[in-house]
Amino acid sequence: MKQQAWRAGLVVAIVIAVAGSAAFAAAAAPAPTKDPTAPAAAAKEPTKESAAPAAPAHEELLWPEFWQTFHDPAPWLHMGLDQRLRLEAGQSMQTLNKTMLTDHHYLYERYRTRWWTKWDLDENVSFNTRLVWEFRTWEQPENKNQWLNPIYPGYSTHPSVTHFNPDEALFDWFNVNIRNLAGLPLTATIGRQDLAFGVGWLILDATPLDGSRTVGAFDAARFTYDWAEIDTKVDAVYVNNYPESDRWLKPINDQDRGLMEQEEQAAILYLTNTTWKPVQLEGYFIYKQDRPLADGKMLTNLPPWWAEKGEVYTFGGAVSGMAAEHWKYRAEGAVQTGRKAGDLPDTPHTATGTADQPTKDLLAFGTLDTLEYQFKDAHDNATHVTYEYDSGDDPGTADRDERFDLLWGHWPRWSELFIFTYANETRYGDMVNLHRANIGHRINLTKQWQLTGDVHFLWADHNSGAAAPTNLNLSPDKKFRGTLLAPTLKYKMNSQLSAYALFEYFVPGGYYVAPSDDDAWFFRFNFEYVF
Repeated sequence: MKQQAWRAGLVVAIVIAVAGSAAFAAAAAPAPTKDPTAPAAAAKEPTKESAAPAAPAHEELLWPEFWQTFHDPAPWLHMGLDQRLRLEAGQSMQTLNKTMLTDHHYLYERYRTRWWTKWDLDENVSFNTRLVWEFRTWEQPENKNQWLNPIYPGYSTHPSVTHFNPDEALFDWFNVNIRNLAGLPLTATIGRQDLAFGVGWLILDATPLDGSRTVGAFDAARFTYDWAEIDTKVDAVYVNNYPESDRWLKPINDQDRGLMEQEEQAAILYLTNTTWKPVQLEGYFIYKQDRPLADGKMLTNLPPWWAEKGEVYTFGGAVSGMAAEHWKYRAEGAVQTGRKAGDLPDTPHTATGTADQPTKDLLAFGTLDTLEYQFKDAHDNATHVTYEYDSGDDPGTADRDERFDLLWGHWPRWSELFIFTYANETRYGDMVNLHRANIGHRINLTKQWQLTGDVHFLWADHNSGAAAPTNLNLSPDKKFRGTLLAPTLKYKMNSQLSAYALFEYFVPGGYYVAPSDDDAWFFRFNFEYVF
């Protein structure tokens, strides 16, 4: 029955894709717009679209009239659809302990469908929506519990999901976009939208607890001023996020799930200047206030001790560009001050989590720097080196917290496997207390096939301990986390059809102590089709 469920879903999705378009033209995708609902920055997904993208240029083999009508049913209404299928497998990703039966083997499938609409209300005004549904089928582990909060009422009697998990469907776009506001080069986007700045180090994913079902989904008001006279773009953003998925728009088949770890209010001021092309300069200030869920409210996938409490002021900047003909670079750094509740290892295993914790001074640092050499040959060979530092809390300073806050950067930017390992040390995707040295190479085998390979050498900044409760044993003095190998093979037929396969293998270092010192691996096959 298990195999039949996911195989049937796979067959249905492929049939839909073939029915949509089995033949493609060589036309390129439309040029990106300046629509601020989805900037063209690096993203969690293989591609980032604007808030209302046009369907890729192609030729329909079957039912061309139907699909033409579907994309543009009226002069003022435009629609699109995409389908993603994933098969994922892994071993010991969370505990690095192969004797832990609930973490030993993983095998499951993910099916995500997204339907977007753009309603042209005026020449400069549009209303944009996107409805997302992702369900899963599970093969292993046999006793998988979709609830992650062990103190949620009914947790102990909640049936394990071993076959089919329908989950919930929700809107991750629901916004009004206004261009040329007041006759100025000013664009406003108000409502649920994507936000991505730079390479997504600190601003990309507002909903880390649902994986990549949604990408972005900020409840925000964004104003972008294109100051062309001085080659500068100014972004001012107000963010008001709540963990409950039903806070503003009730999901279909509501599962009482959390999207993020805490209530968040924030203000972002982001400047991008290109006066000295090809050099690009960026500067930003971010204020973020975090509050645990009010009144001890419970969500099925959110342990209360994951919630942050405090106020963080982030001052940062970046420089990027090309040096000579072959060298591409980007250097970004940030410093953080403010006050936060005690670091995660001090957070109590209670329903109130950080709510009753006193705050202490914050002083943290981070940097992300990459240098790439582009060979400019027939296969677009390129070799890159990266260094990343995200400070950890120093256990020797009881009155200060030095743990860097990645803000909205809890996504698999450099590893799919390690976001799970960190769940027992901090939270899902909260990959801080880290020194990371990376070397990698990319080659286009053909026009459609690309192969990349990366090696990451990882260290802890401090021996700060792990969040409680935990199934991860950490060393009190050793800091080498280990070595991560990550090859990826990508295939892109055209702007509609793409696929990739990635494999990650982690060999722990002395930072992880037995029994949490076993090798771990993760595999994914990903197929995407845009109708």
